[in-house]
Amino acid sequence: MTEYDVRTPGIDVTAASLSGGNQQKLIVGREMSHKPRFLIAAHPTRGVDVGAQAAIWDHIREARREGLAVLLISADLDELIGLSDTLRVIYDGKLVADADPATVTPEELGTAMTGAATGHLEHDENPESPEDEAR
Repeated sequence: MTEYDVRTPGIDVTAASLSGGNQQKLIVGREMSHKPRFLIAAHPTRGVDVGAQAAIWDHIREARREGLAVLLISADLDELIGLSDTLRVIYDGKLVADADPATVTPEELGTAMTGAATGHLEHDENPESPEDEAR
């Protein structure tokens, strides 16, 4: 409870009686406390306040630094760009785009998530050469 800042009136309170944000922090804490090697995080900050969001992001970043592999699934573009090493977009069951989080814009990523853009999404001053496009 302390490490993940889960706010509850007592240790005996059921998870169902906690606020949505505290439930999310509890779930993150439960999963991270087992020291997993791989984590699938589906919308880890949905419905939480800004403070809880920052805390959850910090826990995920720290675990990644310690070697945890994370598959992050989210509709929050800032979350995806801020926490990812690599971005892949699946639309209608197909891999439609990949992007570098260091260079992609939220607009480019969002467009790919609607299925309107496909391919390699890098916001780059130097467009790909014809050889690159052929690969």
